[in-house]
Amino acid sequence: MMLSPRLLLLRTAASVRSRSLCTGVPLKQGKAPDMIEGSPLLHVSNVRNRLREIVGASTNWSDHQQAMAERVSLSSMLAKSQSDLPAKRMKDSYLEVHLPLGSEPQLREKYLTYHNTVRFGRILEDLDSLAVLISYSYTYNPELKRSPLSIVTALVDKIDMRQHIIYPDCDIKFTGRVTWVGKTSIEAKMHMSQYRDGAYAPILDATFVMVARDPENKRAAFVNPLKPDGPEEEMLFQEGEANKSRRVELSTASLLKVAPTDEERKIIHSLFLNTLDTNTVSFRSRLLPSNSVWMEDAKLKGLEICHPQERNIFNRIFGGFLMRKAYELGWANACSYGGCRPSLVAVDDILFQKPVEIGSLLLLSSQVCYTQGKYIQVRVHSEVYDPLTRQHNTTNVFHFTFVSDRDVPNIVPKTYGESMLYLDGKRHFNQTVEA
Repeated sequence: MMLSPRLLLLRTAASVRSRSLCTGVPLKQGKAPDMIEGSPLLHVSNVRNRLREIVGASTNWSDHQQAMAERVSLSSMLAKSQSDLPAKRMKDSYLEVHLPLGSEPQLREKYLTYHNTVRFGRILEDLDSLAVLISYSYTYNPELKRSPLSIVTALVDKIDMRQHIIYPDCDIKFTGRVTWVGKTSIEAKMHMSQYRDGAYAPILDATFVMVARDPENKRAAFVNPLKPDGPEEEMLFQEGEANKSRRVELSTASLLKVAPTDEERKIIHSLFLNTLDTNTVSFRSRLLPSNSVWMEDAKLKGLEICHPQERNIFNRIFGGFLMRKAYELGWANACSYGGCRPSLVAVDDILFQKPVEIGSLLLLSSQVCYTQGKYIQVRVHSEVYDPLTRQHNTTNVFHFTFVSDRDVPNIVPKTYGESMLYLDGKRHFNQTVEA
């Protein structure tokens, strides 16, 4: 019988050593000041290993394919309806994960940038893995040796930065739990904090939406219903309901489906008028206003060959890897556009439309689509390209909000398509500001 995920999570003594390193004050050996008795604390390097145990995946590429083929037999263990599954509580999914950058120099190097900061792309990878493990902890069935569910990331709803600086020599702690559940979907909220000057300080808050599918990852599968316990959990659950409603409204109002609002049409027309050459009476004669950049000149592209090393536990390319590559390309574009190193403000509405198969050619295209003062809104579009059929298929769309240390040039659309990108970027920016 498989042990409970909570019993397999081990507390590490490295957390104590790193607190001494970060604060300069030695702590009592064996117990960190903020630890709760019985609270599971898992080393970040063990998260992926734990996921492999849950689904029966292998670390070897050849063995991995066979293990995934054997998962087909687990379909009979799936629930026929959600009512067949016992209700769970939020605390059933609660996890803490430790990233000991302060005490493990060999681990620190993986996260270190040239400028002695933390690579946020690596943090995105850790958040993605943690969201999956939280979901499996929630759906854990002690009677099953392996989980028949294939839980994958459907959407990164939002990541809000509460601190721009992440120190590379101090411990990081991730905490998270399930806060809302549909019939086949799960919302996981996570928080990241860093231990410095004797206390943990919040770094970011993240909300991921996961979906459960059958062992072959082909159709939806039911998950346990959630039973909120107390006013705080009821409030979190209602926030999840509100998030779902908001996502439906945003999808309905998408510029890919409906025309811009009256106010948005006026904005686009005003931008157009500002680019007309007053010396000619022509719609075709366009001039770039001062302190501005044409949108077509604010692009940056990249290509990734998707090797087996970057696969997830279901034999597809790891979603965290895709997020890291998209973020790094978006950051580089924002840096080039603003002329200095920008800081991340928020990540929102990362939609995973299609899985990326191993061996794919992944094309990434970043576009500065909206600017305001010191802020830069970047959209990254990813697609797989088949060189034999020459077909392109969109897999993901990423939205990042950056802030520079100086005012940046205004981005100006020239075509109608670019104008829609501008309005979409403005909508995402406004959502970030309101949040």
